[in-house]
Amino acid sequence: MGEEGKPSSSLPDTQFFGLLSNLLQQVESLTNQEEVELRAKIEALGLEVTKVPSKSTKILDELELASELDKLSAKLDNVDEMISSAMAADPQVISLLSDTADVWMPVITATSDEREIFAASVEDIDKVEEKGFN
Repeated sequence: MGEEGKPSSSLPDTQFFGLLSNLLQQVESLTNQEEVELRAKIEALGLEVTKVPSKSTKILDELELASELDKLSAKLDNVDEMISSAMAADPQVISLLSDTADVWMPVITATSDEREIFAASVEDIDKVEEKGFN
């Protein structure tokens, strides 16, 4: 660790922005013009580059996690109910779902890594379609 809890990797950044500030001061003295806007930008950038990232978002405790899982479960139950009622009301829905299961089942049962790959391939298809290469 560097000085006062800052990571040591920020020391070169601090030195760099100190150098920029000194160079700006020399330019100001040579031109007899104060560069207020440029000085403010250098200082703001220096603060942004050297600040320590905040801790990750709040970690859920077991009760909050259980509550979130209950909410998701209720949403899934609602979707299941909608699909079941649509299937009961229209036999074509059953046929459509059966005929297209090879398309939607892998998406529903995919792991997070597989979903990322799928999303990337969909983005590629969208880019091709935007260019008109159907």
